[in-house]
Amino acid sequence: MAHEAERPHQAAPGEPDAVAVEGSLVQWRNLGLLALAELLGMTLWFSASAVVPALQVEWGLTRVQGAWLTMSVQVGFVIGTFVSAFTNLPDVVSTRRLFAASAFLGAASNAAFALLADGLLLGTALRLLTGVFLAGIYPPGMKLAATWTRVHRGLAIGLLVGALTVGSASPHLVRSLTSVAWPQVVLTSSALAALGGMVVLLLVRDGPFAPPRARFQPRFILQAMSQRSLRLANLGYLGHMWELYAMWTWIPVFLMQGLALRGASAALAGLLSFGVIGVGGLGCVVAGRLADRLGRTTVTIGAMLLSGSAALLAAALTGAPLAVLVPVLFVWGVSIVADSAQFSAAITELSPPEYVGTALTLQTALGFTLTLFSIQLVPIFVDDLGWSLVFVVLAVGPALGTVAMLRLRRLPEATRLAGGRR
Repeated sequence: MAHEAERPHQAAPGEPDAVAVEGSLVQWRNLGLLALAELLGMTLWFSASAVVPALQVEWGLTRVQGAWLTMSVQVGFVIGTFVSAFTNLPDVVSTRRLFAASAFLGAASNAAFALLADGLLLGTALRLLTGVFLAGIYPPGMKLAATWTRVHRGLAIGLLVGALTVGSASPHLVRSLTSVAWPQVVLTSSALAALGGMVVLLLVRDGPFAPPRARFQPRFILQAMSQRSLRLANLGYLGHMWELYAMWTWIPVFLMQGLALRGASAALAGLLSFGVIGVGGLGCVVAGRLADRLGRTTVTIGAMLLSGSAALLAAALTGAPLAVLVPVLFVWGVSIVADSAQFSAAITELSPPEYVGTALTLQTALGFTLTLFSIQLVPIFVDDLGWSLVFVVLAVGPALGTVAMLRLRRLPEATRLAGGRR
């Protein structure tokens, strides 16, 4: 599926010029506002993790029911991304308007959860609907970031994913420091998401590298999967996702159990969980900077080797003193998400420009579908094998992802990555 190199569109009067915009204030202002808007919009997802413990008490939910209330957001997100990808939605409509509309609708369904839900059935349905709308926020946000730069694309998308990483960690900090009633937490996230939609609608613009509007082409999904370079980039991303969300979901449980055995408080477990996950935001930004200079496959391979090694080392140290174990977990936290944005940046460089949004959404759909399985397998493996062997199983993902990226690196199409830096 050969295609021409991405060309910037012809700037209209008042629009930034494609050449002049690289490294300019207007570029970083738009990217900064976009990262803020993405973080605000995705608080709809983060709020679920913050309120489920309170709902388990108030609604009398079992541990399994509470887990599914959290997972319903992810299931909805997977449904939304697949529908969006098959309909080419991020490419046939205005990306900014799609982002804003999704943020407003997601805020409304989330607010309905706070005001109307009184049990598991309605609560799960509304959280699933919120997840569907989130599909119009995350991948389109990455597409918008790609329209603002080619030279700094890894860093640009890294800023977005880094902001989301800190956001993903925030519920652990909130739970350890506050006791706000759960409806107020949910309603606050709705207000923040609506604000994020307004920021994109009113303050963020499409960048000078925005491709022309695409035609509806449902067969593009099959074409994308037949292109070897895109297939390998997606396989690398799947290896990364196998490890990432299972670790993010269950490392707080591992820490809470381990600290309880050591006589430490649950609040300390929350603070450490926030640190281990949130430090990945720094990894995203640093990896983005390095990938733009050294190459996409170089950085993704390095990050996966580091995160897989940290997982194996953590497996060997599950019973070690905190002073030994915690630094290893922080290295794991930095490296496990550092490569995430670079898989997405690679997709923007390997895809036909007019279908970048569809390709990003498909990648996201595939990755989050896989996490539905890896997250659910962890507690089963813990009961049968223990935490040490679970961490070994998680390390399989980055090992397979590394193989995929090594193969991608050898393809001629890899010269399109990071300006020829592979």
